[in-house]
Amino acid sequence: MPISEDTVTFFNRTVTEYDADEPVALSDDVVYRLSREYDGEQTMPEMMEEFFGRIDKSKLDALIIGMWSDECDDSSAEAVETLLKHAGELQNLRALFIGDMTYEECEISWIVQSDLTPLLKAFPNLEEFKVRGANGLEFQPFTHAKLKKFTIESGGLPSSVAQAVAASSMPALTHLELWLGSEDYGFDGDLALYQDLVAKLRTPTLAYLGLRDSEIADELAVWLAAYDLVGCLNTLDLSLGTLGDVGAEALFNSQYVPKLNTLDLEHHYISEEWQDKLKTLKITVDLSDPQELEDEDDERYVAVGE
Repeated sequence: MPISEDTVTFFNRTVTEYDADEPVALSDDVVYRLSREYDGEQTMPEMMEEFFGRIDKSKLDALIIGMWSDECDDSSAEAVETLLKHAGELQNLRALFIGDMTYEECEISWIVQSDLTPLLKAFPNLEEFKVRGANGLEFQPFTHAKLKKFTIESGGLPSSVAQAVAASSMPALTHLELWLGSEDYGFDGDLALYQDLVAKLRTPTLAYLGLRDSEIADELAVWLAAYDLVGCLNTLDLSLGTLGDVGAEALFNSQYVPKLNTLDLEHHYISEEWQDKLKTLKITVDLSDPQELEDEDDERYVAVGE
């Protein structure tokens, strides 16, 4: 299930594509997406400079950076450098999404990121930070007092990135979402790593926990089913992964899962028997997009890999 559609909403706002030929009007209802056209002459730094020159930068509070190059081998470094260049005038920036691309622009596992830690240090008022693509992605342990939503979407999340995030501090966190992905595309973590990460990043305000698109979904489910944190969440999201009956049984028998509002298991390998049991829970359970195996020994696949 490659990412085939452009982002429609971000930071609870409608996404609008930046067009040099159209007026620019910052508002509380709109977030601009800057993305190069394929074979376009303008570079991403040039587009960003043009956009910044047309607005009152002190009033920009949300921004999306889309495709920065025709070549997937090019990293986000120049876009990051341009943001940092203007950081002093962008101190009201509250939401930032780096790497908003569909598979037609660049497959998620081909998106080349860079060290994004300087952005978190340069923009202390960020409340939402989202990244797509983990190839070349780096973080150094950071502290961010105001960040509420932190998301990394990937086809394979390297353990080095997860370890750096685990060593960071986000005391205001309400939404933690990580796409773990496939070993074929860079995932090299294990259950212990994510147990450590969640324990360290857990906050009293955490309402949404998403460990999505994971090859170890059953292991995650068995652990989380017995974890008291789950009883404090509104939503537990294990969607897009390879969850089967082992994980389903653990979730069904959990004393904490019934305290959720929503359990998201979209794209799964759960048998009809255990689907029926999960449907009896007095919460919202998303069991859409069931996957079928011809043989029990067939390999399971995450929804988003390449």
